[in-house]
Amino acid sequence: MRPKPQLPGSNQYSKRVFARLSALTERNPLTLSRWLLCWVAIGVGSGLLAGIYWHVLEYLTQFLSTFQGLSLVAVMTIAGFLIGLVIQFLGDPGELSFIVDNIHSRGGRIETRENPAMILASLIGISAGGSLGPEAPMVQITGSLGTWVADRLHLTGDSLRTLSLAGMAGGFTALFGSPLGGAFFALEILQHQHVVEYYEAILPAVVSSCASYVVFVVITHLGISPTWNFPQYQIDHVDDYLLAIVFGLTGAITAWIFIYIFRGCAWVSEQVSMPIYIRTTLAGLILGGLALLFPLTRYFGHEQLNEIVMTQMSVGGLLTLAIAKMLAVSVTVQGEWRGGFIIPLFFTGACVGKALSSFVPGAHPVLAMITTMAALNAAITRTPISTTLLLTKLTGFAPFTPILFASLVGYFLSPKIPFIKAQLKREATNNPTIQN
Repeated sequence: MRPKPQLPGSNQYSKRVFARLSALTERNPLTLSRWLLCWVAIGVGSGLLAGIYWHVLEYLTQFLSTFQGLSLVAVMTIAGFLIGLVIQFLGDPGELSFIVDNIHSRGGRIETRENPAMILASLIGISAGGSLGPEAPMVQITGSLGTWVADRLHLTGDSLRTLSLAGMAGGFTALFGSPLGGAFFALEILQHQHVVEYYEAILPAVVSSCASYVVFVVITHLGISPTWNFPQYQIDHVDDYLLAIVFGLTGAITAWIFIYIFRGCAWVSEQVSMPIYIRTTLAGLILGGLALLFPLTRYFGHEQLNEIVMTQMSVGGLLTLAIAKMLAVSVTVQGEWRGGFIIPLFFTGACVGKALSSFVPGAHPVLAMITTMAALNAAITRTPISTTLLLTKLTGFAPFTPILFASLVGYFLSPKIPFIKAQLKREATNNPTIQN
């Protein structure tokens, strides 16, 4: 009897296809390799998965955003209950800190089995109006794709970690629309001190990001133009760089305030032991109340930030909104809702920068907002380089040097112990004097 042919989905078939493609790349006179095929494939898959996720999220958001008043509070409370049920029965998918920890301590593995809980919990929470964005779920999904590809190729160690990072980069790029910024963000977010630790993953991350960007743009038609409608601003004088440093200091101070608000919410949360579905439901009730008082705190700020840019608001109103947003982010995280806090940080920075620009002689609100956004995010996430690249793309602010100045100020004035504790773990295991 003739042996049964291998099924197309089998590991043996995949290995033969990869071997043939590898042979083709090795016989050409160009700087091409079999790994390029992996990086591009991961990027294409990342862009496809991120595009599908974004379309589902937009559909749900359009439906749930129609609820206002007391019905809004009811919707967010019910959403919290559903998130709790998802985590109760499908498991805790973790969050961005958990992903960073996996890269360091689990050889770079990001498991696909955690995706169902992450996808469902994040879609419910973000579409209902939680103050976290889709970057964490996107990175979880696309990073696990890199791990899945590495498993099919029987890769371990640095090779596996590199493909996971390539997937993460594709996820960041899909959301932020900046291939270079997304690639560096995936690498910078892992370290609180040395900026880029896994430097061997830079080229894979960039290639994957480019492929993901193209696919995501084709699917969603997003990412080509700047995300936020900042007025055009031209750097004409060296004083603008000094002002960038001043607002960088403002962003760093705001970061410290955010950390204290976050820790205060964490302390309150730790005082009471309750089932996960009760905790998530209470968080939804509180977030619904905040959204009633401060409508712009609802959602993660992707659309709401444009209102801050284009609308005239009082200084007191802007600063109050910034505090309310930091509280909303803290409640969302401590309430076990799932998502990322990068764009909410940008929203907060824009509020603070615009409010304080009126007190600084010669300061333009656009420069004040963008540089404060940069410093705040760099101080919390420890990503000065990628923050500069991302904000240049997101805001259309061409002279990126002031953004870089502000990002560096925020980075160096941030707390010694990083906000994302998983960034510290690698040093903590090697240096007993460092405590988490």
